[in-house]
Amino acid sequence: MSSQGLDRGLVLDAARVTEIAAIAAWKLAGRGDEKAADQAAVDAMRTALNDLDIEGEIVIGEGERDEAPMLYIGEKVGRGKGAKIDIALDPLEGTTLTAKAMANALAVMAWAPKGTLLNAPDTYMDKIACGPGYPAGIIDLDASPADNVQALAKAKGVGAEEITVCVLDRPRHAEIIASVRSVGARIHLITDGDVAGVMNTADPETGVDLYLGQGGAPEGVLACAALKCVGGQFQGRLVFRNADERARAARVGITDLDKKYDLHEMVRADAIFAATGVTKGALLDGVRFQGGFVHTHTIVMDSASQTVRELRMKRPT
Repeated sequence: MSSQGLDRGLVLDAARVTEIAAIAAWKLAGRGDEKAADQAAVDAMRTALNDLDIEGEIVIGEGERDEAPMLYIGEKVGRGKGAKIDIALDPLEGTTLTAKAMANALAVMAWAPKGTLLNAPDTYMDKIACGPGYPAGIIDLDASPADNVQALAKAKGVGAEEITVCVLDRPRHAEIIASVRSVGARIHLITDGDVAGVMNTADPETGVDLYLGQGGAPEGVLACAALKCVGGQFQGRLVFRNADERARAARVGITDLDKKYDLHEMVRADAIFAATGVTKGALLDGVRFQGGFVHTHTIVMDSASQTVRELRMKRPT
């Protein structure tokens, strides 16, 4: 392991871990039990991680130790030898999507050298993100949604009406949606899964140019790891609704509660990111059992080499 990144041999290990979690979650797709689907993914991911030659520590996980018996923040995983890594994970991003067999559920994970991932508290975060190919600083969390759309459109060489903005479908985003539409841009609403929402900005085939809105801070770190691998941009600011959430921030060492983070402050070294589709979505196909085989679709990225691999696995059930 170098000071700036991880051994590339870990890339396929990361993919195998998310594949195993996705398969476990998919077995409960459409059965209406969010907790059971999430627990299946958690158990499978933890078992897979503990089978690797790594010294891993969960910095973004299922919650604090008293809330999550497995894959809690601070939990050590791996065999205790090999690379020392920070791990951010969401064994099942889209528990509701999975329970209802809806699109875009993922198993996601990011790895980086120890001490280089932001240990984000389990709070909300205001976010803005775009994909690669734009001048640095083209987006600004403190600018209006309309101004960000127009800046991106100018840089892209198109009118604002050609820009599509992905937003979580929540009442709290009504003002963002109105501002975006005021300049003629399109809104692409998603019901859940803002890691996938941010990732959509990096894939031209999705048609999404910009991500805006408030979602989970831990998911923000995961999304930043993905964008770091492809050269996208991200800004985020933690949102605190009460004293308990401010205390969560203090416990992980965050003292500047109003700080605006950019991508490279949230992921401070080269990272590996992996995501496997649980249910079929815009980025990835879902798990499929057919003819005695299980099929998975995974994307795995390495920011050190700016490499993106798309993996399709088929193995006997």
